[in-house]
Amino acid sequence: MPNVLVRDLPDEVHRVLVHRAERDGRSLQQYLTALLTRAAATPTLDEVFDRLALVPGGSLSLAEAVEALAEARAER
Repeated sequence: MPNVLVRDLPDEVHRVLVHRAERDGRSLQQYLTALLTRAAATPTLDEVFDRLALVPGGSLSLAEAVEALAEARAER
């Protein structure tokens, strides 16, 4: 499994993350793994637009875009 090294993390950021991990009953590594996993599972706005561009029919109204997004999420 790959590793990630974060350099020059501000002390205050580290303290907050350690506190949150402890409050969650996890090690810092477990907490950060869960946090990064959630971040990777959440599509960026660009990714959402890229998916919507694949929807046939050309341009979409806002309501159609919201519906298409909901359907795409339901398929996952």
